[in-house]
Amino acid sequence: MADIGNDIERPLGQAVRPPRAARRISAGVVAATLLVLAVIGVSGAIALRERPFRKPEEVAVSTPKTTAVVEPAAPAKEPASKAEAASKTSRPKMGGPQIIHMPTEVDGGSPKAAIVIRDPSTIGQNLRIAHIPDRALVETGESGPLPVRAADGRRPFDVYARPWSGARGARVAIVIGGLAVSQTGTQSAIAKLPAEVTLGFAPQGNSIGRWMQAARQRGHEIVMQVPLEPFDYPNVNPGRNTLTVAATADENLKNLRWALSRTTNYTGVMNYMGARFSADAAAMGPLMDELGRRGLAYVDDGSSARSLAPDLALKNGVPFAAGDTSIDAVRDRGAILR
Repeated sequence: MADIGNDIERPLGQAVRPPRAARRISAGVVAATLLVLAVIGVSGAIALRERPFRKPEEVAVSTPKTTAVVEPAAPAKEPASKAEAASKTSRPKMGGPQIIHMPTEVDGGSPKAAIVIRDPSTIGQNLRIAHIPDRALVETGESGPLPVRAADGRRPFDVYARPWSGARGARVAIVIGGLAVSQTGTQSAIAKLPAEVTLGFAPQGNSIGRWMQAARQRGHEIVMQVPLEPFDYPNVNPGRNTLTVAATADENLKNLRWALSRTTNYTGVMNYMGARFSADAAAMGPLMDELGRRGLAYVDDGSSARSLAPDLALKNGVPFAAGDTSIDAVRDRGAILR
């Protein structure tokens, strides 16, 4: 007899299914699973290690040996004081750039000259104090402070020069002259012109020391203009204390030193006019000699093709530069805007 209670509880339309037998996991499946887990574990260990299963590379280490330096004995003919001085000079000092003096002798006699090797990065003045004169480069003259070479050989041309920016390619140097004559024009030039533009100050101007400090604080390199005799002088007059061909060398040097004493912190001088003066070797020679002795440069405005400045500058060891053209020589708006 069929089980009526079970038939009543069974859903309609479904037949009775026989019970399923329980499955068993075979040993092969278990072994395969363990093998996969083992491979994964070994792979992870290899990936996490820095140098898996490799022998570290051998590093060869060499230990330097210290050997005593044997200095050669001084020549027997040299005096003891001279040999000792040479020994001190030849030993390089550690701790930074050095100035090396190498005396040269002629026919075994006393030194006639010296070769000085410098590190340029240690000569230039820091731009943060560029408006302050270097005391070692100033001497007191009759009319005021004068530029001079320092005892260690440094020149105003090197110390007060604007450092090179490191830019590559062609470069153009621009010098704006006649500053300190007009207070408004000078203030505008210092405030508006780029720091790379060199400014030339007229010695007849006013408050040159104050304008020099303002220009140097803005990063400008400056030169001092010197009035030189032009043709048709005195009808064409550069101003007071002009250096002339008719004057003696002492008179011209006195006027030159007056112009140089008007301020400090400049790299050199630039002519103001002077077509006749610069063409006369007897007049121009003492000027160049004075500039070379004081370590100043000479900038020729290029207005005279007869100027002897290039040859005399080379003869006296004066840094030299010449202008190729004049900018805005005609003070007319239309000419300037062309």
